[in-house]
Amino acid sequence: MDKETGLALFRDMTLGRRFEDKCAEMYYRGKMFGFVHLYNGQEAVSTGVIGAMKRQHDWFCSTYRDHVHALSAGVPAREVMSELFGKETGCSKGRGGSMHLFSREHHLLGGFAFIGEGIPVALGAAFTSRYKRDALGDPSSNSVTAAFFGDGTCNNGQFFECLNMAQLWKLPIIFVVENNKWAIGMAHDRATSDPEIWRKAGAFGMAGEEVDGMDVLAVRAAAQRAVERARAGEGPTVLECLTYRFRGHSLADPDELRAEEEKQFWAKRDPLKALERDLVGSGLTSSEDLRAIEKEIDGIVQDCVDFALSAPEPDGSELTRYIWAED
Repeated sequence: MDKETGLALFRDMTLGRRFEDKCAEMYYRGKMFGFVHLYNGQEAVSTGVIGAMKRQHDWFCSTYRDHVHALSAGVPAREVMSELFGKETGCSKGRGGSMHLFSREHHLLGGFAFIGEGIPVALGAAFTSRYKRDALGDPSSNSVTAAFFGDGTCNNGQFFECLNMAQLWKLPIIFVVENNKWAIGMAHDRATSDPEIWRKAGAFGMAGEEVDGMDVLAVRAAAQRAVERARAGEGPTVLECLTYRFRGHSLADPDELRAEEEKQFWAKRDPLKALERDLVGSGLTSSEDLRAIEKEIDGIVQDCVDFALSAPEPDGSELTRYIWAED
């Protein structure tokens, strides 16, 4: 890792963390409505995976916990915050809100309120890439799709059906499992016969890998291997990232089910602090430089809020606009 790469990773993760912290503040001040699910603690997964891919070339499919995926994919922070405020300047024109971020320009195929629903959509994007190359003869069609979802999704039918089809057709897709140990209030180990999700790939003959999801460098390296396999026509990968969310399931969740000892254990493995130790310890940068980046990011996030607060509401007469593809 060189200095430029390290600082880019730190900047992206810091943006995700500070953005989500500001979302919590705005939600409790009554500026956001509906369900809001934050990503604090899992930043290494979004930054590591999407950072190993090509923005506006590869494709990304998210969940209801989608803010940071959108930011890592390059969706402007102003557009993401505006969407959370339900404004016309949002990436989904104020129609989607927190769980339904979308950007055609940045190849974000959407957030999905129901678990598992995004996986077939991601599979379709991967199929499109393969079909354009093999059936239509387009040699430039080598995009890879990353489908993000949690451990709770891996007991759903769509997961297994899509793994089967992806391996059958050797589709260029990465199934990114963000295993944060909890599906709302259900502990992962209580909900599955085999808690090692990556091993399920073996039943379909595809590559599977487990990685420390609190280590952005480890996630990035694993994602690079998966991307390389996919672009080479070697098919899909199940990439299980062992991570942890630092907040409750949503901002409406008092987070009373998880033991304090468990939360404290994972807090000590904060991915941002781990990356800072790597960067400073290797002499690539200084703590002062990183504090300057944090200050810059705080300014960007506050600008997003100011922009969203002053942005116009959607026009009621256009409520049904943007439903169809031509818009």
